[in-house]
Amino acid sequence: MDRPGLTALRQQQFTETTEALPRETLRTKPIGLPGLSEPTVMRHYVKLSQKNFSLDTGMYPLGSCTMKFNPRINEAMAHLPGFAEIHPLQPTSTVQGALQAMHLLGESLMKITGMGGVCLSGGAGSHGELIGLMTIHQAHICNGQDEKRKVVLVPTSAHGTNPASAATCGYKIRNVELNPDGTVNLDDLRANLAKGDVAAFMLTNPSTVGMFEPHCAEMAQLVHEAGAYFYMDGANFNAIMGRVKPRDLGVDVMHLNLHKSFSTPHGGGGPGSGPIVMSDELAQYAPVPKVIRRGTSYNLVEEPDEKCLGRVKGFHGQIGVCVRGLAYILAMGEEGLRNVSGDAVLNANYILARLKNVLSPAYPGRLCMHECLFSDEYLKDTGVTTLDMAKALIDEGYHPPTMYFPLVVHGALLVEPSENESRETLDTFCDIMTKLVERVKAGEVDYFKQAPVHAPIRRADETTAAVEPILTYQQGK
Repeated sequence: MDRPGLTALRQQQFTETTEALPRETLRTKPIGLPGLSEPTVMRHYVKLSQKNFSLDTGMYPLGSCTMKFNPRINEAMAHLPGFAEIHPLQPTSTVQGALQAMHLLGESLMKITGMGGVCLSGGAGSHGELIGLMTIHQAHICNGQDEKRKVVLVPTSAHGTNPASAATCGYKIRNVELNPDGTVNLDDLRANLAKGDVAAFMLTNPSTVGMFEPHCAEMAQLVHEAGAYFYMDGANFNAIMGRVKPRDLGVDVMHLNLHKSFSTPHGGGGPGSGPIVMSDELAQYAPVPKVIRRGTSYNLVEEPDEKCLGRVKGFHGQIGVCVRGLAYILAMGEEGLRNVSGDAVLNANYILARLKNVLSPAYPGRLCMHECLFSDEYLKDTGVTTLDMAKALIDEGYHPPTMYFPLVVHGALLVEPSENESRETLDTFCDIMTKLVERVKAGEVDYFKQAPVHAPIRRADETTAAVEPILTYQQGK
């Protein structure tokens, strides 16, 4: 389709001299892009978009990711000129509406969680984790404890970003073991805290095994008695939103994923938003900038005081994502948020009840929270793996659930339907899972090893793709 000289746009001729540019930066030959008309380029990208799977095309039960529907009213609000067309360096007097929205979002998040401080700078959940740990580190510095406290405790059921964030913050990681039912082992937690070198304990609650930690308040007390801070990973907040205020459980700081619990789009690298909320005590160490209200006007505090951590991100945060999250909170209200978490838990338990005798629940006999977890015991001696089951689901029109995570469950399949799916959709999903298991039991191994056969991309070599990704355009390939 390449026709040299054909172009989809009229390029402005470059007339400025290149003498000031370093010679190694100058192009010595044509760039090698194909010559295409605008309709051809448009059709190419539209066809690519039609090959994608999204919430607009089907159920997306990706465990621990909360792939919920993104209300279009939120998009309309984020695209209002007063939000979408402003510049971060404008005088604050000209962006009062945007500052008011950021302030209202912060106040709402504090009310929902019971916390006393907020920072909206986090650009993602993992970034929010890092900022929360940096805030804890700053508190230990100001209290003269930083040389003594070099360890962060992380349960083996935690999100993988927890130890990564702690290590990035300069801490050493020690794991806390689990009980047979998937909850944190309090005796192992006590033993680790007794060593006197712990800066913080990070708890994902509900955890990645889909369970609520029933001894959360007791853990917080143990952590505080040992002179450490209690960090809660709020990535699974969708399961308890509107029903539990983490501060009431003794949590000192946590991050929230606006792109999960509060319905803003995510996937494909962003944009996300991971604000943190913290106790009154830790608020004095939190980063700038922050929005404050003085009478009827709103201002940005951008200069840190002697205790403040300082700036952790350019400008203030992902304002478009923040506006979407605020629109969702205002639309749902207190009762709506409570219904969201209730429906999310109900949907996950419905799937667990439908499939408990078809798949292998990781923790039989227990109810789950927002997601249900299965092991690969049902596939034993069949020649079919969890990966094979996931690939077969693609041919059935579903994005596969999370595979092989959490690592504490062998061959894990983690299913999170969110609150958005109807009973009819859940029934269809469960019927298809049942049909696939029947084919496994019937010995149709070749079918599963070849799947997917109807997807735009067949069975890819994931290992090579991860180790040797091709990230640049190569003409003719």
